[in-house]
Amino acid sequence: MAEMNTKAMNKLSYGLFVLTTKLGDKQNGCITNTAIQVTTDPNRISFAVNKLNYTHDMLLEAKDFNISIISEAADFELFKRFGFQSGREVDKFEGYDKYELAANGITYIKDGTNAYISGKVIQTVDLGTHTLFIADVTDMNLLPDASGNVISSATYEYYHANIKPKPDAFKTGDTVGTLEKGEESGTVVWRCKICGYVYEGEELPDDFICPWCKHPASDFEKVVK
Repeated sequence: MAEMNTKAMNKLSYGLFVLTTKLGDKQNGCITNTAIQVTTDPNRISFAVNKLNYTHDMLLEAKDFNISIISEAADFELFKRFGFQSGREVDKFEGYDKYELAANGITYIKDGTNAYISGKVIQTVDLGTHTLFIADVTDMNLLPDASGNVISSATYEYYHANIKPKPDAFKTGDTVGTLEKGEESGTVVWRCKICGYVYEGEELPDDFICPWCKHPASDFEKVVK
């Protein structure tokens, strides 16, 4: 039997979204790529959230949320703010004014998005590293740009090709080492294919979780610097 080619998973189509929720006075959000409509009558959606995300724990208790659909007009700063830092450690909305409150009192992102959907969780499924949330849609609206146009939704593939900076440098904490084409220093690093985070070491632990985007070791590639 031929060896399984895991790159086939990359051919699945994914959108990109900012999931926001509120618990008490705390507003928080994270990036997800799994939101889909599962039924039309009743109108229900589902999405999976990594258990390491603070938004995950908040949503388990709060139940109410918004999903802002990221458009092709989004820039990388949106992903850095909501995807590369933890709401346990920072206020993701501090110094940020590109949002409004929906009828449920929860923020939705109005810059680099084309619509938002509000919902209430009715069921959860434990998936091990993630929780699958199933929810009733309670509200939704389009978010046209300043010209009145609704920009196309950004796919995961579009993000990698047009939004995410090209990996011309390898980052380990605050250390940056640039690798010229064809150059090898002999140093082995493991680079996250999702966000570009770099782990230095000959072997990457099987249970390693990217501290930036929370993806597992299977999403890392070995690079010799």
